[in-house]
Amino acid sequence: MLLLAYCSATLIGMLVKYMISGLQMKKRSGWAVGLLEEPVVEYQNARELICGICFETYPCDKLHAAACGHPFCSSCWAGYISTAINDGPGCLMLRCPDPSCGAAVGQDMINSLASIKDKEKYSRYFVRSYIEDNRKTKWCPAPGCDYAVDFIVGSGSYDVTCHCSYSFCWNCTEEAHRPVDCVTVAKWILKNSAESENMNWILANSKPCPKCKRPIEKNQGCMHMMCTPPCKFEFCWLCLGAWSEHGEKTGGFYACNRYETAKQEGVYDDSEKRREMAKNSLERYTHYYERWATNQSSRQKALEDLQQMQSEHLEKLSDIQCQPESQLKFITEAWLQIVECRRVLKWTYAYGYYLPEYEHAKRQFFEYLQGEAESGLERLHQCAEKDLHFYLTAEGPLKDFNEFRTKLAGLTSVTRNYFENLVQALENGLSDVDSHGACSRTAGSKSLGGGSGKGRGGRSKGTTSKSINSRNIDDSGHWSCDHCTYANVRSAAVCQMCQQHR
Repeated sequence: MLLLAYCSATLIGMLVKYMISGLQMKKRSGWAVGLLEEPVVEYQNARELICGICFETYPCDKLHAAACGHPFCSSCWAGYISTAINDGPGCLMLRCPDPSCGAAVGQDMINSLASIKDKEKYSRYFVRSYIEDNRKTKWCPAPGCDYAVDFIVGSGSYDVTCHCSYSFCWNCTEEAHRPVDCVTVAKWILKNSAESENMNWILANSKPCPKCKRPIEKNQGCMHMMCTPPCKFEFCWLCLGAWSEHGEKTGGFYACNRYETAKQEGVYDDSEKRREMAKNSLERYTHYYERWATNQSSRQKALEDLQQMQSEHLEKLSDIQCQPESQLKFITEAWLQIVECRRVLKWTYAYGYYLPEYEHAKRQFFEYLQGEAESGLERLHQCAEKDLHFYLTAEGPLKDFNEFRTKLAGLTSVTRNYFENLVQALENGLSDVDSHGACSRTAGSKSLGGGSGKGRGGRSKGTTSKSINSRNIDDSGHWSCDHCTYANVRSAAVCQMCQQHR
């Protein structure tokens, strides 16, 4: 019994000690963040007090204090708060003006003592702090946009769209770039802005003066070069030898055969090899960059046309063709598909630039899918841009407008199918290509633009149908394979590319 009583007393003592220690830790942690349970100083029954900043005497109702109880007048508080707010977001951690006190100044004091302009600025800092400290929200990176976007975890895709209609990647905050990964996009953007391409251009299009070594660009037809003053050295552009040594022995002044002989014999110096490599690299980069930039400008123009269509042309077309705007949604859907496909096609050129040259089968399959998608997009864009203009400028309703509706809706569906297959293939790393370069059967498709499929990680659950689908037949009479998108002739029952049945 004595042993049990001793153990119980010891246990109770340890528990009380733990509770006291916990209360002390809680008190210390509250003090660290400026939250006090009781005032540090108290002035009971005082009618007047001295402001701790201006040292003027004021009635107690004219003074204000944080939770610590240090009194300051309204004027000093307003100046102190205004200075802190104008200094930046640090005002969110504002403390008591007393140098020895760490009590927090709450938002209630800001609202009662700060000016209207300072309160608005404080509110912006407060909202910005919430957005930037929350891992599920981010500011929209579009220029001039003040919206924040809330990310839905488990959506399967990093592409999000702000209320301002700007789409961007949640992971890297660059513009939406599906199906290309963020690493490839970062490398491509860095390459477009880096000085390395300037050096490649200099290496590919200029040669160093043999005397002063300054780079010189050839701007005329003949091979006789003269360096700029003060050097003025004259030399041959082909062999970089002194022009004074050129004559009949070298094949004539304008037909230097030294370079041609060396080229045939394979005698290249290191600088010439570097120049040749730089030229090839520059030509390859230019090929992909021009098409990337062209699709970007085409997408911007398509966005402008879409806005004009929604604000002006739909109402005009409705009046001319005597049809309600609700039956003209197929035009808006076509333009939305064009905008999305231009974005995807643009980034496929960045993907193609970094696709290894030695993977010939993948490159061949990629270029085929890209070419089919681009061809379908051009047909759709031309129909929505030029064919539609004919009906917009008509003087009255035309009988073949319904045929135009069927054609545009069909091209929209076929183009979506092309790009869904392209996106799926790139996101899978072109894994549908076997060692012989043939494509294997693909399973399912993913949503793109106006499609209804699932996100990045989802698969569609539809079953394969062997019946003829008229939506896959384009205006040239070809039907596109559901598995590899190859354009087969109408009479073919089996795809000529992947041997899958129609």
